[in-house]
Amino acid sequence: MEACGLIVEYNPFHNGHVYHIQEAKRVSKADCIIAVMSGSFLQRGEPAIIDKFHRTNAALSAGIDIVLELPYPYAVQSSDMFSKGSVHTLNEIGVSSICFGSESGDISHFTKSYKVYNENKAIFKETLKSCLNQGLSFPEASRKAYEKIGLTTSEIDLSQPNNILGFSYVKAILDNDLPIDPLTITRTKSGYHDKKITGAVASATGIRNKLFTDQVISAEIQETMPAETVSQLQLYKHEATTWHNWEHYFQLVHYRVLTMSLNELAGIHGVDEGLEHRIKRTANDVTSLDEWIEKIKTKRYTWTRLQRIFAHILTNTTKADMQAAKSSSSVPYVRILGMTEIGQSYLNRHKKNMEVPLVANLSRNTDPMLSMEEKASRAYYSILPAKKKRDFHKQELQPPILKFPKQ
Repeated sequence: MEACGLIVEYNPFHNGHVYHIQEAKRVSKADCIIAVMSGSFLQRGEPAIIDKFHRTNAALSAGIDIVLELPYPYAVQSSDMFSKGSVHTLNEIGVSSICFGSESGDISHFTKSYKVYNENKAIFKETLKSCLNQGLSFPEASRKAYEKIGLTTSEIDLSQPNNILGFSYVKAILDNDLPIDPLTITRTKSGYHDKKITGAVASATGIRNKLFTDQVISAEIQETMPAETVSQLQLYKHEATTWHNWEHYFQLVHYRVLTMSLNELAGIHGVDEGLEHRIKRTANDVTSLDEWIEKIKTKRYTWTRLQRIFAHILTNTTKADMQAAKSSSSVPYVRILGMTEIGQSYLNRHKKNMEVPLVANLSRNTDPMLSMEEKASRAYYSILPAKKKRDFHKQELQPPILKFPKQ
């Protein structure tokens, strides 16, 4: 059996994701589709709208055969670290290809660009460093560095969000000489950050904005996603009483910052260059997280970067905690959240070849990254009523979700 890997967040799962799965099956000709998915908190630093278990159920009902969890130290990161964790997780479970959506839609653009990048790496790094020293944000500095070596004006535009992520995946594969074929498909219709819903294919951003505004799943929203996603969104809100967004966590983050010393705050991952003073100074004058980020935001510290920092403050993720992820050549384990019958068959054949442990739950919590995962999970559920908080966290100790056909 051959497997194709997808790198996803499913926040929430929608019709564009269905198309991605169908196209991945077509171009890879794989027998099994494996998704590595961010858990409680996502790449841009936001809490997932519903928890990873309900998102896993939606994915398994729509064509994914195995759902793996991307460890927190890689999930809430910029593109290169996010890609490192995702690609190595999929490599450890033995995928032969990884398929991603991009604005380009042509994998040769990515592989040619990798060659250009490799040949001009010194110029890229020098330009990046110079732009950062001028106070530009990392995304803007990267864009200018790519532009300097011709990678925002040629066949591939590395100022586009999915092209940036896709290029990071290709770099992770080729830098580490992994036995994985990178594949890409063209993203359909709705753009990454599109906030308007104009048909059956909408961005996750647009869907979330509509859900948070309406607080109900309207007919317009239902048109954009499979029935099982609708069901999981309804079920989670009924059970947990809410869909998660950052403002639910404002009081908790605010309390943390007000009671931390400057040294403690400076020890949090991402709090660099004296940013702890700016965070502390603004804390007494804000009444929402949006307002707080607006007060702290600069050209250097973008909205996304600050959201990630607030996620690390909430989860008490320190610079020391992150050292293992940064220094490790791969991932320390592979955690499985759920599988279908096809997924189980694939695992039975391939798990004996794995070089890292396959983790089914957090009950035997021995790796430091699993401890960080548990902290992230507890922080994620912390906004729920006490009994529900406890009940939902128990899912971390349960075996993986099995989605088998009814006999």
